[in-house]
Amino acid sequence: MDLTLYQKDFLNYLEEKVWIREPKNLYEPIDYILQLSGKRIRPILTLMASDIFSGDYKEALPAALSIEVFHNFTLVHDDIMDEAPLRRGKKTVHEKWDLNTGILSGDAMLILAYQYFENYEPATFQKLAKLFSKTAIEVCDGQQLDIDFETRNDVTIDEYVNMIRLKTSVLVAAALKMGAIVANASDSDASLLYDYGLNLGLAFQLQDDYLDTFGNPETFGKQVGGDIIENKKTFLYLKALELADPEDQQKLLFYYQQKLEDNSTKIDEIKRIFEKYHIPTLIQKLILDYTNSSIDCLNKMNIGIKSREMLKDFAMYLMNRNK
Repeated sequence: MDLTLYQKDFLNYLEEKVWIREPKNLYEPIDYILQLSGKRIRPILTLMASDIFSGDYKEALPAALSIEVFHNFTLVHDDIMDEAPLRRGKKTVHEKWDLNTGILSGDAMLILAYQYFENYEPATFQKLAKLFSKTAIEVCDGQQLDIDFETRNDVTIDEYVNMIRLKTSVLVAAALKMGAIVANASDSDASLLYDYGLNLGLAFQLQDDYLDTFGNPETFGKQVGGDIIENKKTFLYLKALELADPEDQQKLLFYYQQKLEDNSTKIDEIKRIFEKYHIPTLIQKLILDYTNSSIDCLNKMNIGIKSREMLKDFAMYLMNRNK
């Protein structure tokens, strides 16, 4: 499916913004993180949703920028918490500058994200700000749960799904609903579009988990096996732990307590256990289930066949991506 028009117009809008002003040490990091090439999926969704309901997606550009600035704010602070040296192949903000700059520039981005709503009439502003505040606090909830899970050995699959719903899915859902709000869609259609996004976000994150372990290193763009190295308790790990015999359970528990210099044996052994219990097949089935749930939401919406097909194609594209 062709989303290049939305992407092109969003990038032009982004380029027009003058981010750097005094004090430069506050604003240069903001310009830096926003220039790093990402998929821009969330702002594209905002524009696409607005186009579906009003035919005028350019009206949604400020809301789309708000979502992108907020998303990048979370990346700056996530990188600090993860002590990550690289983001999209370049130095992270706190590495390029310092820790205090990363914290303060991130704070400024969160405030800037709200300011873009000032482009809208009061009624629209209120709806956008209310949804945005709800989403922002949920993303924080999800991040804290993710941190908590690192030191817990009793995380359930339901808890994991709830964590990725909060950390990842709600922002995808909000991006879509914001486009619908700007376009004055009915409350019913806006809510259904939100639910479509929520299910899509879950499928997106689960696909990311799958690709992290079983993706092609040449297309994935990140180190394959990163979640295993970091001992992240993804669906793959939790499902394997649930299905494994006692010997393999002990191996999983042992390896997920190790931080090693050379992880090649650890990755190979964990992948072998995952494959032994058909975990790749099980996660792909779950990805399909969430994708189908998102498509079910579309069938209840009061939109044209062409729009429904476009959203359905987007869901299938996310499910089948390899990076």
